[in-house]
Amino acid sequence: MTIDTDTTDPTRIAFVCVQNAGRSQMAAAFAERERERRGLDDIEVLTGGTHPAETVHDVAVDAMSEVGIDISGRTPRAITLDELRTCDYVATMGCSTLDVAAIRDDVDVRDWALDDPHGADIDRVREIRDEVRGRVRALFDELG
Repeated sequence: MTIDTDTTDPTRIAFVCVQNAGRSQMAAAFAERERERRGLDDIEVLTGGTHPAETVHDVAVDAMSEVGIDISGRTPRAITLDELRTCDYVATMGCSTLDVAAIRDDVDVRDWALDDPHGADIDRVREIRDEVRGRVRALFDELG
């Protein structure tokens, strides 16, 4: 699928996990960076969780700061199926408790099946971060 540049509606991409405190926050931050690097003002990035944590995981903040992205000021938030229905793409991190099957007819849903960085050592979180970055880049390549 390529982005239709003749429309004023943005392409909406959501990154979802349970706590919205690690993987989905990293994915959203990488997507925001890709959007800026590629000059794609018609991409809207959302992120949320089914049971949001109070704060973003410190280890995720540390791993992202190593690649020049500050997610320390982000706050995990809830996301609903109704909100996801407004998206063109939804990437779940492998742990969503939402019944995304209910939106598959309307939305391109992808399960990235990534390990949870919470409680992992920094080396493992770096691996997860790098996998997230690669998947986000691949998605943006696909979008055109």
